Amino acid sequence: MEQFKNKANKTANKLLMKATRLHEFGGPEVLKYEDAPVPELESGEVLVRVYAVGINPPDWYLRDGYKMLPPEWQPNVPFPVIPGTDISGVVAAIADDVNDFSIGDEVYSMVRFPSFGLSKAYAQYVSVPASQLALKPAAIDHIQAAAVPMAGLTAWQFLVDLGHNEPNPLQPNRHEPVLLEGKTVLVNGAAGGVGHFALQIARWKGAKVIAVASGKHEAMLRDLGADEFIDYTKTRPEDMVRDLDLVIDAVGGPTTSRFLRTLKPGGALFPIFPLGFSDDGEAGQLGVTVSATQVRSNGAQLEELGKLLQAGKIRVVIDSTFPLAEAQRAHERAALGHIQGKIILTVV
Repeated sequence: MEQFKNKANKTANKLLMKATRLHEFGGPEVLKYEDAPVPELESGEVLVRVYAVGINPPDWYLRDGYKMLPPEWQPNVPFPVIPGTDISGVVAAIADDVNDFSIGDEVYSMVRFPSFGLSKAYAQYVSVPASQLALKPAAIDHIQAAAVPMAGLTAWQFLVDLGHNEPNPLQPNRHEPVLLEGKTVLVNGAAGGVGHFALQIARWKGAKVIAVASGKHEAMLRDLGADEFIDYTKTRPEDMVRDLDLVIDAVGGPTTSRFLRTLKPGGALFPIFPLGFSDDGEAGQLGVTVSATQVRSNGAQLEELGKLLQAGKIRVVIDSTFPLAEAQRAHERAALGHIQGKIILTVV
């Protein structure tokens, strides 16, 4: 890190690092581990030496060319591009106008999200706007910290505090979290990245939580605080419960509407992935609110999550780890599904 301590941005672009990049869209095989320029620092930014990267669905959406989006929403992505958003590492340099961080600080972040190919996390070095950065909780290591940002912030912004006023193109109204204390909440897809954080945040807020996942995850989810468990491979959850206050569908998509009938009047359904959802007016007839939001980078909220992680009130589950050079294998693991917690890339 010595070469960055003078914060001389003019030399940064002459230095090389290792990164995993895309030169074309496609399957996991298009992920290439190679040399790339170290990013230059701009005003308000921090350069982070990355030690771990969390992978998330937007990583393979980018890799695939955003085929899951309607054609009119698919962006132009300039190649080569470095995918990824979630990092944990150590501050290597700071811009002259940054006062909240120092060289050597251990930090974590969800970098520049939402954006299309501008986060550039699958790399040894990443430039991060200081406002999107937070000190890593000392109680967890870099692998655990890299698992938190996108999944943890998604759960936080859905359930605790939205933290922004950006319009959601999928709904006219601003997403509003609901009171959780004393309520009964079902989390579908509870074993995954967002799901296992949503479960724990709902419990922390005083809710009774019913976790839905396959049977192999039951012990883990009960250990995280699930009050009840439904194995969806044996029983359809929508046939098992009624009069819920909130359903958090961490799977989302076209099947989300099946949970409308499980909610009491005045209840709410939060699909984490709302694309494809359609209820033909059923939600209004039932007196149920359906609401979603797009997670956004927020360093202050990561600080709040960090307090819970430091205190052990929220724990991180790691599915598997792969070296950055083997990001292809990590994406192949993600494609198999049934992920328990998060998949992490380690960076040397």
